[in-house]
Amino acid sequence: MKFTRCGLDIAKQVFQVHGVNEQGVVKGRKTLPRLKVLEFFAQLPPCLIGIEACASAHYWARELTKLDHTVKLMAAQYVAAYRKRSKNDANDAEAICEAVGRPNMRFVAIKSEEQQAVLMVHRARALVVANRTAQVNQIRGLLGEFGLVMSRGVARLRRELPGILEDAENGVPALAREVLCGLLEQLREANQRIGAYDRQIRALAEASEPARRLMRVEAIGPQTATALVATVGDPHVFKNGRGFAAWLGITPRQHSSGGKERLGQITRQGDGYLRTLLVHGARSYLRVVDKKTDAKSDWARRLKQRVADCPEIEEPVIAEDRFVGFKSIGVVGIEDVLRSPQRIENTPPVRDRDGNAW
Repeated sequence: MKFTRCGLDIAKQVFQVHGVNEQGVVKGRKTLPRLKVLEFFAQLPPCLIGIEACASAHYWARELTKLDHTVKLMAAQYVAAYRKRSKNDANDAEAICEAVGRPNMRFVAIKSEEQQAVLMVHRARALVVANRTAQVNQIRGLLGEFGLVMSRGVARLRRELPGILEDAENGVPALAREVLCGLLEQLREANQRIGAYDRQIRALAEASEPARRLMRVEAIGPQTATALVATVGDPHVFKNGRGFAAWLGITPRQHSSGGKERLGQITRQGDGYLRTLLVHGARSYLRVVDKKTDAKSDWARRLKQRVADCPEIEEPVIAEDRFVGFKSIGVVGIEDVLRSPQRIENTPPVRDRDGNAW
């Protein structure tokens, strides 16, 4: 059996293969159990293999690359357009095989084991933070049942809850106090775990040269820098920084027709975690922008005067992306930031929509 191009539909236990030759003629369809996948492809001559970028896709891409195959990962929404009729494993594999051969297809960079390990730290930290937030809200709700209303915020609850538990005159029953003591202890454990993850992320940032370069930019800290470096992988997958910004979901959504351009809000189609970090970075910068006098801070102040409090965040995120080098408008490309030690102060000035330079 000889394939020139192959589509591999992956799952947990059952895998589907669809292969064609140079003329696109189907040469084989096969269902494989998990333990037989590598053995099957080890017997094939090197070929182009397409896989949807889903769970475990990067692992299989690395393993098949070791067998001298060329592996391309694609977003599932790009593959769906090539599926015929009903959805099943065979049709999915055929659609993947067809999509991977398209000359204008956009592919996903294969992540290394180290990159996925870094992202695992971020995912674990995000889960602990989400659980802590849910627990804080639960404690506030439980206290409300006894007429004790507490303001929002983790820090405020940590300060006030011990005093509430010690106050014997506030009407909280002994059983409720016991439950709240257990919840407070869990909250302390969550804070310790988050602190441990933060220290680990700082150590990873200090050990990464691209992350250290990114942290020279305002509002980019260890968490954002390491997440960007680990998520992007190979920056050359993007033609330019503008392409990266579109992948991240911070470019305007288009609904244009008949030569008339209609732009809406940002698409939010990319990595929500990275966008969250950039939003928090932009907000932190806007809090101190009034104390600075440089050109970029002047531009940010004009932006704050021009828009309302909430919508102001989207444009600073895009502007921050430009300054980092991820939204290139003739300034600097993403690969220049991640691979070159040159700072972007030596590049031409970035201009906003009104033509004002930073």
